Amino acid sequence: MILLADSGSTKTRWSLIERETAVQTCMTKGINPFFQSKGDIVSLLEKEFTLSKNSVSIIYFYGSGCTPGKSPLVSEALDDYFRPEKIEVNSDLLAAARSLCQKEEGIACILGTGSNSCYYDGEKIVQQIPSLGYILGDEGSGAVLGKKLLGDILKKQLSPVIVEDFHTAYPFLSTAEIIERVYRQSFPNRFLAQFAPFLLDHISKPEIKQLVEDSFTEFIRRNILLYDSSMLPVHFTGSIAYHFRQNLESVCSLFHLPLGKITKDPLPGLIQYHLKYDPHH
Repeated sequence: MILLADSGSTKTRWSLIERETAVQTCMTKGINPFFQSKGDIVSLLEKEFTLSKNSVSIIYFYGSGCTPGKSPLVSEALDDYFRPEKIEVNSDLLAAARSLCQKEEGIACILGTGSNSCYYDGEKIVQQIPSLGYILGDEGSGAVLGKKLLGDILKKQLSPVIVEDFHTAYPFLSTAEIIERVYRQSFPNRFLAQFAPFLLDHISKPEIKQLVEDSFTEFIRRNILLYDSSMLPVHFTGSIAYHFRQNLESVCSLFHLPLGKITKDPLPGLIQYHLKYDPHH
């Protein structure tokens, strides 16, 4: 059977496919070779992977951090654990492009814990503005939205009502704890992204709406507008795009972008792609 994996910074979704349907699915923590060793990945699989590994013959793994230089590490970890006949490791951006565009030309974007985008010609990614991560880039992502929110809370740039609501929602989160989690502990992007639900709960407040839409505006200006084919449909996948859909649509309309699909995650579209086009299926 074919095993598909869609891995972001926070979680990995796995799906076993046979014939015309996804047979079983499960979820583990995110796998990112920039933050984890081969041993870390194998250990994670041993603890959290709940499907039958013995039936897996082909693995298509799509993940954040799966650059050409880092993909072999993931491939080796998967081979150690599954021992399949074939392993193909690709970026999460190719997963988004195949899921959103299938075999059509378009701009594919990820807005989740991190953010990314590319120009996809229906077969491959032909242009990509680098994401650069949550410190130098990742505009519009959960990590950057969380970073902006925390900075504004700690520097008292938001109204007293919102600051009070924040401290009520996170009573044990002191300034020192935030500094510790952001600068000294692992996966600070995950930590920052966890505050997106607070933003969503307060999206009716003008200052929160402005914070979110300003970040989406940055994403479009610093990424989408740099692609050559401005009239192609612009598609989005990811939890931030999905839950803040109304705000995203509003910002896209200001730039007169031809908005395409907005999906919560790429896996359903990816399953569809492999069922339809995979020569091994």
